[in-house]
Amino acid sequence: EFKKRKCLFDWQIVTIDGDDSKDFDDAVSIKKLKNGKFELGVHIADVSHYVTEGSALDAEAYNRGTSVYLIDNVVPMLPEKLSNDLCSLVPHKPRLTLSCIMKIDCQGNVEDYKICETAIKSSARLTYRKVSQVLEGNMSARNEYADFIEMFENMRELALILRDKRMRRGAIDFDFPEPYFQLDEDGKV
Repeated sequence: EFKKRKCLFDWQIVTIDGDDSKDFDDAVSIKKLKNGKFELGVHIADVSHYVTEGSALDAEAYNRGTSVYLIDNVVPMLPEKLSNDLCSLVPHKPRLTLSCIMKIDCQGNVEDYKICETAIKSSARLTYRKVSQVLEGNMSARNEYADFIEMFENMRELALILRDKRMRRGAIDFDFPEPYFQLDEDGKV
């Protein structure tokens, strides 16, 4: 299957999730082009390769509808072998993905895009906290992720362009902190 797909093994592609995330189903890549525009890639684990339409897995996933995240547990929509292994975009392992690769101008307009079946190898499993530390100038984090600094700065630049465009269109920013629950030995919050 890997031979049939557009191979992106040499691209710098990363997952960015919360500190305690266990499944990594999406990843991003970004390049700033010589003309100042951006090439943004969004890479999603290709679950449909493993869960074929009409199969028993498909029927069970349909019945469950989604994974349910409890305080101390997850009831997955798919078997753990899929969600936490074959369909998890863990670093340095070849994975099947569906990718949307977009050309975005300096005003945040998508000028062109293509959606394709791809194969990737994530370069790193990153967290929002670590990326923020790098962008805020934390020298320890910058040294740890030196190979990704240019990528992070390009991401921040494009994110600010897209946020500004969205706000000018009248969006409301609901930036609330995500709740975090800690349990004692008896399983009580």
